[in-house]
Amino acid sequence: MAYELKHVFASLPQMERGVAKIIGGDPKGNNFLYTNGKSVIIRNIDNPAIADIYTEHPHQVIVAKYSPSGFYIASGDVSGKIRIWDTTQKEHLLKYEYQPFGGKIKDIAWTEDSKRIAVVGEGREKFGAVFLWDTGSSVGEIVGHSKIINTVDIKQTRPYRLATGGDDSCCAYFEGPPFKFKFTMSDHSRFVNCVRFSPDGNRFVSAGADGVIIIYDGKTGEKIGTVGGEKAHEGGIYAVSWSPDSSQLISASGDKTVKLWDVGSNTAVTTFNMGADVMDQQLGCLWQKDHLLSISLSGYINYLDKNNPDRPLRTVKGHSKSIQSLTVHKSEGRNYIYSGSHDGHINYWDAETGENDDFLGKGHTNSVAKMAVNDSNQLVTCSMDDTVRYIDVTKKEYSASDLVKMDVQPKCVSVSSGGLALAVCIDQLVLMKDKRKVFTLDNLGYEPEAGALHPGGGTAAVGGADGKIRLYSIQGSTLKDDGKILEAKGPVTDMAYSNDGAFLAVSDEKKVITVFTVADDYAVKNDFYGHHAKVVCLAWSPDNERFASGGMDMMVYVWTVNDADKRVKIPDSHRLHHVSGIAWLDEHTIVTTSHDASVKQWTLKN
Repeated sequence: MAYELKHVFASLPQMERGVAKIIGGDPKGNNFLYTNGKSVIIRNIDNPAIADIYTEHPHQVIVAKYSPSGFYIASGDVSGKIRIWDTTQKEHLLKYEYQPFGGKIKDIAWTEDSKRIAVVGEGREKFGAVFLWDTGSSVGEIVGHSKIINTVDIKQTRPYRLATGGDDSCCAYFEGPPFKFKFTMSDHSRFVNCVRFSPDGNRFVSAGADGVIIIYDGKTGEKIGTVGGEKAHEGGIYAVSWSPDSSQLISASGDKTVKLWDVGSNTAVTTFNMGADVMDQQLGCLWQKDHLLSISLSGYINYLDKNNPDRPLRTVKGHSKSIQSLTVHKSEGRNYIYSGSHDGHINYWDAETGENDDFLGKGHTNSVAKMAVNDSNQLVTCSMDDTVRYIDVTKKEYSASDLVKMDVQPKCVSVSSGGLALAVCIDQLVLMKDKRKVFTLDNLGYEPEAGALHPGGGTAAVGGADGKIRLYSIQGSTLKDDGKILEAKGPVTDMAYSNDGAFLAVSDEKKVITVFTVADDYAVKNDFYGHHAKVVCLAWSPDNERFASGGMDMMVYVWTVNDADKRVKIPDSHRLHHVSGIAWLDEHTIVTTSHDASVKQWTLKN
């Protein structure tokens, strides 16, 4: 049995307040790219649901840029490594790797012949380097700054010129190749965040934290004037991007606006108001063909509409922080995927189109540990903010009243028929019915880690850190210890009853999954070995004949209940990150998610 990757719903850019985010454009105009954690995400600009993720950097990646030829991408990380890799093949083969300096790489620029690369950032001895792409040998020196260099660009027409801007409030100008320092420009009063040459090479602009955009002659470096008078924006400017015909540019600012400037007449043609919340600060922008993109502090990618500046054509949403939990549910004939992240966000995705959004209103304020949908179309979630929430999936909004406060932090929540839910908390079990606590069990004498309610609603199984599973019967609104103990091979990490209630699967830290037969007095049906590290999540297929598991070894296995040797192995399902959540959309499709903040769908083929 084989498998193939069906969909990748990618993460958003990783954002930091007060730090510019670079979006790279594809010279052919089809894709754009950005970074999150150790990943570089490439997305189709016309349909951003189509995405590809590059995961070969061992450290956090800060910036990635296409070569002007479009065949290669150069990406730089916090350790000062730059990787140049192929864009045309699915494998993204590494062409070259260099370490121009030790420290964070903040920006990258190519010459128009795709032969030379300039990189700048937070080096220890030097803040920049410019070298040949195929040998790494130096073609000039980047000097003239006394502090970190934030930004670099190279004129895309001959004769080549190079400009940089840094935390010393200066820009530096170079001629080449080999690139030689000519002079510094001290026209800004605060950090310089972005310098960019126009596509035709006649001009370049610098934008800074002082809210000023200054325009210079591309060939000589002489100052021509400022864009938009004394101040272009009320807040700091983090990014600028030129129109393809070099007549206009857009600027993204911390004042929560993006402005479209006509360079010839030096006026703002349009001001895009992106909101009033601090998360609406604009930290990056890209003008590619007819698309104008900006990135908010929230990580949302906005497609700006020149005709309606207060409302983007489209906003690409998703997660920018690691995803901790996942579940699926069919609503109005469509499959939806629900994912909860480390920062408390819950997103719902249309499984087919990748269209997604978060629930309206105020939700969890901390990591969402576990989620499940009950038979009343409610998404039941538990979080490290010590609450369990009930969210109506048809209304798609949080309700302040459908919130159950826990005494201690919940680790896991499980649902069953008749409005029952079980929250497994630190040293405590809480039984809920119809959104209310009905019974609490304390002083357990063991540390509970995971719980599962039988679909029939009569039994609760709780797995402990001592490697034992205790069965409780639910009588009315109470939990009663049956005195029956099942043995796992190690501390329990997750557990789930099959949909028909026939089996109980238990995963543990000793890399094993044990399946018990319920009707046979919980006799062991089979032990399933294969994971190389602890198993963290499992889920049953709709037909109850198979189940899938995800582990710290980044592996996903699909097991057959009746034959422990018959299995499908999906290695490296989320490279560099373990699988944090798994679910089945249908008999042939599983969904996985991970700390890389992306959601993937896999098709199993018979």
